[in-house]
Amino acid sequence: MISLAGRDILHSWGKFIFTGFGLGLLIGVTLVMAGVYRGMVDDGQALLDNSGADLWVVQQGTLGPYAESSSLADDAWRQVRALPGVARAANVTYFTMQVRKEGDADDTRAMVVGIAADEAAGTPGWPPYLVAGRQITRGHYEAVADIASGFRLGDVLAIRRHRYEVVGLTRRMVSSSGDPMVFIPLKDAQQAQFLKDNDAIRAARRRSAANPAFNRPGVPGLLEAINASQSASTSVNAILVRLAAGANPEATASAIERSTQLSVHTRARMQDILVSKLIATSAKQIGMFLAILAIVSAAIVAFIIYTLTMDKIREIAVLKLIGTKNRTIAAMILQQALALGMIGFAVGKISASWSAPIFPKYVLLIAQDSVIGFFAVMAICALASVVAIRMALRVDPAEAIGG
Repeated sequence: MISLAGRDILHSWGKFIFTGFGLGLLIGVTLVMAGVYRGMVDDGQALLDNSGADLWVVQQGTLGPYAESSSLADDAWRQVRALPGVARAANVTYFTMQVRKEGDADDTRAMVVGIAADEAAGTPGWPPYLVAGRQITRGHYEAVADIASGFRLGDVLAIRRHRYEVVGLTRRMVSSSGDPMVFIPLKDAQQAQFLKDNDAIRAARRRSAANPAFNRPGVPGLLEAINASQSASTSVNAILVRLAAGANPEATASAIERSTQLSVHTRARMQDILVSKLIATSAKQIGMFLAILAIVSAAIVAFIIYTLTMDKIREIAVLKLIGTKNRTIAAMILQQALALGMIGFAVGKISASWSAPIFPKYVLLIAQDSVIGFFAVMAICALASVVAIRMALRVDPAEAIGG
């Protein structure tokens, strides 16, 4: 039975191999799509892990700095730090922008992270490790960049109006959308995030000067103080909290919420937000692509197996004429379909592994998806062979002698 299918494959091996190669490229695309989804989830997990936080304190009623806008006073961290169960607390800002290296015409999309650079090493928000250079030690104009950004030590980056020298490089510090991170001191990030352009500042000053409540003749210095307050930023996006040993996350989060009137998200809640809010739409889209690719793969296998069966109708009729059982003929066609699936899966696995590092976004290929993909391909090939098997079993043995 096996030799019958094998001999038929050897008889038309060229068509079989090329068909398997084409099917394999399709399977490779399917595996890469699954890897893109895994990479998105892993990016979100890396974002949480690398923040070094156990709790995220954010603006009341918001989902946190990664899912939506959050703004809170930059002195609220002192109140949070004094609560029981809190080991460390630090302000942080996040915003995404195009960062350009001085002298380059092209810019790079990056998530700029403002960290408390004047705190001790290991403060929440800091990059946990470096692959080159050092951490930020000055309060202004230094940066640490993810190596995926393409920046190198000594590069000078233009962020808004200021220039930052890259003093350190890190790895796998990315946003939930895969953008590399660039860390700068918190004060600089506050200015960069909320800084108005010169025209807007002049317009705001004209409005303040024209307002009699702000420009009182008998109160010298009032207008200057108001202008200074309008041009300064005292907001951050979140407070990252690291718990003390043995502290309960839920209890500590409830205590912070009662004390500060802010919202607090635990790590479990933040993971759920990243997966269900940020990645959900992309996951559904990728799921649709996977379903379409599975249907296309099944159609291709069914068509090829059907064509191969039609090409040997007379041989099948001869087999039936000499008394070959139907299940033997059915097994031959099924084995050919499974063999085609195995060739396609091997080509697809190799092509996916080879092409994954080339993609601009992180593609994570895991063994579990490969195993599931293999059995899915085998099932699709088995189902696709049903049409050819039904057609073969209806062949009249008389066709072997021209009847």
